[in-house]
Amino acid sequence: MSRSLIIVESPTKIKTLRKYLPDDFDVAASVGHVKDLPKNALGIDVKKGFEPTYQVIDSKKKVIADLKKAAKKADRIFLAPDPDREGEAIAWHIAQEIGGPGKSVYRVLFNDLTKNTVLEALSHPLSLDANKYEAQQTRRILDRLVGYKISPLLWDKVKRGLSAGRVQSVAVRLICDREREILAFVPEEYWNISALLQKQDGTLVNGQAASFEARLFRIDGKKARAGSAAEAETIVAEIEASTPVVSRVERKEVKRTPPAPFTTSKLQQEASRWLRFSAKKTMSVAQRLYEGVELGKEGSVGLITYMRTDSVRVAEDALKEVRAFIAGNYDAAYLPAKARVYKVSGSAQDAHEAIRPASMQYRPQDIRQHLSDEQYKLYSLIWNRFVASQMNPAVFDQTIIDVEAGRCQLRAQGLVMKFPGFTTV
Repeated sequence: MSRSLIIVESPTKIKTLRKYLPDDFDVAASVGHVKDLPKNALGIDVKKGFEPTYQVIDSKKKVIADLKKAAKKADRIFLAPDPDREGEAIAWHIAQEIGGPGKSVYRVLFNDLTKNTVLEALSHPLSLDANKYEAQQTRRILDRLVGYKISPLLWDKVKRGLSAGRVQSVAVRLICDREREILAFVPEEYWNISALLQKQDGTLVNGQAASFEARLFRIDGKKARAGSAAEAETIVAEIEASTPVVSRVERKEVKRTPPAPFTTSKLQQEASRWLRFSAKKTMSVAQRLYEGVELGKEGSVGLITYMRTDSVRVAEDALKEVRAFIAGNYDAAYLPAKARVYKVSGSAQDAHEAIRPASMQYRPQDIRQHLSDEQYKLYSLIWNRFVASQMNPAVFDQTIIDVEAGRCQLRAQGLVMKFPGFTTV
């Protein structure tokens, strides 16, 4: 009987995958990278086209030995590290070490760890991607060249033990340039002026005089500017001496559209804003949600799609699933006539979907008891963002009131919600 071996990057995925795979599949993990440039040498031949010299990492020699042993029993080997450049490099290095005559080696990509995704990927295996591997290798070479060439300079000029990186070195330059701009900034004083206005006839609302606040925005038809306390006091005196008159009232309906589902950077920003998570913590929790969480009798289940992405693209099946969820849980007015498609940035690699729930089957509140507080909060954030992204806009009545007070013009704006739309989520 022929056997197959699937090799993943993280050991925590093994339990989830075994639940989906037939008995003739073995699952093993590389536990991250297995090869790298040498620790105590540059490892790059600059005179020969920057050719790198890789070697098996000392701590991974046993891992490689175990993978070779498992590969001997297998007729087909599926390499399934994460679907990014680093994962592609890991797959290439594993193939170099365990591949050989008579072995069929394939690359499989999982955007999420659900049964359908895993079985679909295995039924349509790919070849290793040379372009993606070369991209990772180029980055690694740059890391090494910058680190080996600039770090000794830091030790000599600043402090021993510091290291320079491909990204950090450029970032420090940007920060220094920005700091110089900040130090060179000459602050200018300015004053904001607002007036509390009410009708002369003393109209009451809930037993109190109806009033509203209007802000000064023009003087003699030009943008208002008060650059000192004396100027501000003069303007205030003018307004107080005048009889303010409403000159224009504009009412219109405005819509607020839902935000796109999360990319990695947006997830980190919102998790920081709402949950006070650091970027590192956000990615750590998201990694666990992606790799699989124990859900009682169901075992380990991957709850979100791959969490390293710069795309807002969503798979057609996922759009159908979330639209069915909205139709079944909200009034018809909340569901658009057709799925909302967000434009992917021209600079995005678009290699993976947006971050979303892997399945609408697992609502956050339904699996709360199986998640840690951090996992529940982040999963809820991802879930709500995705559901909201496919709902109708919120609708508001906007009122703009312009008030003439002598040569001064004040403006008040207000919004009243007519329909909550996606904000209900």
